[in-house]
Amino acid sequence: MPAAHPLLAPLNEAQRAAVSAPLGPTLVLAGAGSGKTRVLTHRAAWLIHECGASPQGLLAVTFTNKAAAEMRGRIETLLDLPGGALWIGTFHGIAHRLLRRHWREAGLPQNFQILDDDDQHRLVRKLLKEQGLDEQRWVPREVQGFINREKDEGRRAKHLEDRGDATRRELIRLYTLYQKRCDQLGVLDFAELLLRSFEALRDQPQLLAAYRHRFAHVLVDEFQDTNGIQYQWVKLICGDAGRPFVVGDDDQSIYRWRGARVENMQHFRRDFGATVYKLEQNYRSTAVILGAANEVIRRNEDRLGKELWTEARGGEPIRLYAAFNERDEADFVIERIREQARQGQPLTGCAVLYRSNAQSRAFEEALVAARIPYRVYGGLRFFERAEIKDTLAYLRLTQTRSDDVSFERVVNLPTRGIGQSTLERVREVARQRELSLWDAAAATLPSLPPRAAAALLAFLQLVDRLAEAIGGQPLQDQVRHVIETSGLREHHAREKDNKGEARVENLDELVNAAEAFEPEPGDELPPLASFLAHATLESGEMQAAQGSDYVQLMTLHSAKGLEFPTVFLVGLEEGLFPSERSAFDLEKLPEERRLCYVGITRAMQRLYLTYAESRRIYGRTEYRAPSRFLGEIPPQLVEEIRPRLSVSRPLHVPGSGQERDHERGWGGRQERSGGNPRPLAAQPASRSRQAAGEDLPFKLGTRVRHPKFGEGIVLRFEGNGAHQQVQVNFERAGQKWLMFAYANLQRADGG
Repeated sequence: MPAAHPLLAPLNEAQRAAVSAPLGPTLVLAGAGSGKTRVLTHRAAWLIHECGASPQGLLAVTFTNKAAAEMRGRIETLLDLPGGALWIGTFHGIAHRLLRRHWREAGLPQNFQILDDDDQHRLVRKLLKEQGLDEQRWVPREVQGFINREKDEGRRAKHLEDRGDATRRELIRLYTLYQKRCDQLGVLDFAELLLRSFEALRDQPQLLAAYRHRFAHVLVDEFQDTNGIQYQWVKLICGDAGRPFVVGDDDQSIYRWRGARVENMQHFRRDFGATVYKLEQNYRSTAVILGAANEVIRRNEDRLGKELWTEARGGEPIRLYAAFNERDEADFVIERIREQARQGQPLTGCAVLYRSNAQSRAFEEALVAARIPYRVYGGLRFFERAEIKDTLAYLRLTQTRSDDVSFERVVNLPTRGIGQSTLERVREVARQRELSLWDAAAATLPSLPPRAAAALLAFLQLVDRLAEAIGGQPLQDQVRHVIETSGLREHHAREKDNKGEARVENLDELVNAAEAFEPEPGDELPPLASFLAHATLESGEMQAAQGSDYVQLMTLHSAKGLEFPTVFLVGLEEGLFPSERSAFDLEKLPEERRLCYVGITRAMQRLYLTYAESRRIYGRTEYRAPSRFLGEIPPQLVEEIRPRLSVSRPLHVPGSGQERDHERGWGGRQERSGGNPRPLAAQPASRSRQAAGEDLPFKLGTRVRHPKFGEGIVLRFEGNGAHQQVQVNFERAGQKWLMFAYANLQRADGG
């Protein structure tokens, strides 16, 4: 079809090819900033306008209501017709629509209700209480997460095996009881919407045939984010004769922790025999930024493969800054933001991206001190986060027992068996006698049932012990002791999803905040009282109002789909980014690299990369190596901001090939001072992961044994011939680089 066609005229050559592709299974591999939404909406319009498809015959699915509304609006504009007839929505929205229409076939009451996350949590807690299970042992969020994960993979309780594990056996039993209760109440959780609609279509052949006939064209956006049941749902509704048109980017799959399966893109290509179209022309970033992104993501294996490019030439170099610590890092970023503001550039064009939510604190404090407005995108300010407010409530109670707000907040957190009936009795005594809740609790003890009285007394005694224990300790030790002894750290550490990990990181950062805290001149309050007042004032500082000019702070996960003229990608250190859990995991590390790729490609004109030579982690100074991702960026694209002052410490960029010691795992000590030290990113990086290691008897992931270090897993290779090196993560000794010729490695499996 000629480009002069009105629907094709605004598109580039690759976009035209995808939009006008012959009818049949199609996979559009759309790189960052390549116009995927435009292709998807133009394809829908093309099917209606040129292929004779009925608007009622299109089913378009995406992941957010915002994206669905945007898609609908664009199609309406392209076709100049109302979009009411179009089935466009999220997976959950479309599933809900089907179930409302076919509630009988799905075995549901006509007026079934939907449980949100909090409703589901309350139902799980109620079930645990009825079963007499201790919430300390059977954490409601963990039980809830287990049920949702199994549903997301399309598995009912009856499909699961306990594998001889008593804990798993009990979780399966709870899943069974939970679903029975939901069916009795006529309620569905979010995961159930998809699973129940899938089962209704699968088990009702006539119903499935009717929808397959109706929806001759199925379009799916962000296909890399589909989970198990979503992919099965698409396969089912398309059938063998379907014509699915899916758009996605395997290099931007960053949600595995919530069920997304990047391998679904490979499965789709195989299962449907799909034709692949690639969108590689980028309309967002400079050539320099795209060059860095391409080189970083190239290290990932099992990609469908693409190379971003732009017609625009050059661009500003990527600036790299090695900060002394996290405060220096924040000060550097704020100063660069000030420079741009002085040049008349809006603050909203600047975004600070970080791997962990806890990293926001240092930047928030620096921005407040500089009187620069900001917003934390998709999240709360540091001192407004629940786990921080919980810790502060405990600390306040150690200072003032009459703090009723703090009492109410933590009296049963972590859960200790103090129910609402007990608390209502305490509140009633407080009202009648005009007492604080603390004094009312003590007065109520004799009248309570033994179990309730014991639980309430344990809380009162805990606070008394905390107050006694932290007296006279340094401020950071007071905070650390309360976090540990109150049980808050253990409580959140047991949560198995990313939320639990983030909360623990925030608690660790609160200890760092306490250590770094400096009272205002003339402040005569004790350190803890001064810190608590500071936290209250910080949380009272409102974020910048919507519509005003402000700097944007956000995690890398929150940044997906956004773009900014200037991006500060901070905290690029081993153990932080990539994270500690992912650095040596051959399954998790590729997703960390995709996350870095997403961060880089958010930048339109200017990209700053920073790392700290030392960082306070849970009140301790740690020295971490710069992130391996820095060593993967071509040196000619990077410019260091300034020489480093006198610093002497181990320096090692994983994957850079720099002076590795086969016994210690890093390249000795490097003196750096004044002058012009060699830019970090210019240190030679291993460019061919496949070529390196070809003549070794081991492959990546092989389990090997070393006479000194014991058993470990092969992580990577570098070099060839006599200088060939192998990196192994040993169970006892940690990560080591070894000269293969002298390492005397043997396969641990005897192969």
